[in-house]
Amino acid sequence: MSVKLGFQVRPGHDPSGVANRYIRFSDSSFIELLGVTRPDPTFDPGMKEDQQALKGGPGSRSFGFRSSSLDVIHQSLQALHYAVTPFFSGPDSAKPGWRLFAFDRAPLSSNTFFIDYAADYAPDQFDPGNADDYRVTREHPNGARELSSIWLVSGDADADRKQLEKMGYAHAVPVKVPSIGAKGFCVPVGPTALLALQPDGAGIAAQTMASGGPRILGVSLGVIDLGRAQRWVERGYEHKLPTYEGVSGESFLAPTQDDLGLSIEFHASQPGSSPCSVADR
Repeated sequence: MSVKLGFQVRPGHDPSGVANRYIRFSDSSFIELLGVTRPDPTFDPGMKEDQQALKGGPGSRSFGFRSSSLDVIHQSLQALHYAVTPFFSGPDSAKPGWRLFAFDRAPLSSNTFFIDYAADYAPDQFDPGNADDYRVTREHPNGARELSSIWLVSGDADADRKQLEKMGYAHAVPVKVPSIGAKGFCVPVGPTALLALQPDGAGIAAQTMASGGPRILGVSLGVIDLGRAQRWVERGYEHKLPTYEGVSGESFLAPTQDDLGLSIEFHASQPGSSPCSVADR
């Protein structure tokens, strides 16, 4: 992530054989990296299920919605007859820094959860006196500034669209993503969109479904200078990468499937613009 792709990777913890690291963006979104560090790690139920589905290989099957209204959302989903879990908190009971809940049965083609953080859990995010720390930890050599979309792949994109609409995330826009051989829907969810996709001919989407089934197919990141990001990734992978017109405008795809088990797309950042509104145009 740092050498080949040009991200600043921030420290995390390794409490039970599964280390975590963070890539934080200026729009307050982040990617959490998890790596197994010993032969007998202690997996939580979600990690164990993901590892079994991924057959121990790289990839991602979980993503989260961040919200300060967890109790309201939890009650709303219960009223809609979703099987939601009780709340969990951590990192320990003495000083919980986060709260979350998930689903007993995943309603989407990838696992998801809802999470919120206490104001003192990550001080650089909330203390005005640490404004410079906040800014610097979100600056990346490749110029990435925002997590603009998360791509879900399944055999039925419309089923994911319907579930998201039932959960309160409507206004889906039909999209095609020829770069990975996929089609489906762009669903706006705050500043980050969800692309509910299915294979559309040959390509990465079909290969992913054939080799491992539904999961997170990729993510799309907005950068301040697309040429800089492209040069960085081309040096990292020693391979020329073409640009194309993607859902979020001019883009290129990093060859990360073998390394990370998912695709990473970079596109020119368009502040204040949702990928779904760009796709709609």
